[in-house]
Amino acid sequence: MPRLFTALEIPAEVASALTLHRGGLAGARWIDPADYHITLRFLGDVDRRTANDLDEFLGDIRSYPFEVTLDSLGTFGGDKPRSVFARVQPNARLTELQGDLERLMRKLGLPAESRKFVPHVTLARLRDTAPADVAHYLSLHPIVRPISFTARRLALMSSRDSVGGGPYVLEAAYPLGPSYPNRPLRGEFQRR
Repeated sequence: MPRLFTALEIPAEVASALTLHRGGLAGARWIDPADYHITLRFLGDVDRRTANDLDEFLGDIRSYPFEVTLDSLGTFGGDKPRSVFARVQPNARLTELQGDLERLMRKLGLPAESRKFVPHVTLARLRDTAPADVAHYLSLHPIVRPISFTARRLALMSSRDSVGGGPYVLEAAYPLGPSYPNRPLRGEFQRR
């Protein structure tokens, strides 16, 4: 089974604006803009039954569209930088949705997420990149004007075994807002 995660998709115009920050950093493997997303909850490898239960539960999530703002670039890894990301400005609606998803995953019997939720869009994975080079890159690539969009649906995505950074597949999408019928899962998940 592929590794599953829930996420917010990044609209094409926002992805395009983020691509202006690509390049100029040795050791960076830039993520394809079509694979940009905000991970809400990583699930990992799950069996078909859990995937189908998840599909049903996600169809019942009740949240409404909300604004998401990307306001700065940052890095994870400290003295051994491993990625460059666009930071998502703190947002109560996003935090509530992520908390609802965490509770849902616990109901499905999945272990609690061990990492603190830090909403972001990964732009590049780093390998053997010096912290000074990352600091220099960040100083040259500020997000001058925050980039905002309205999150209108929750996505269930999968990733295949790779070095990281995609490709990602949209398995199902669940509109945020009034009750809509959920979208069926694609491919292998439909089979019971």
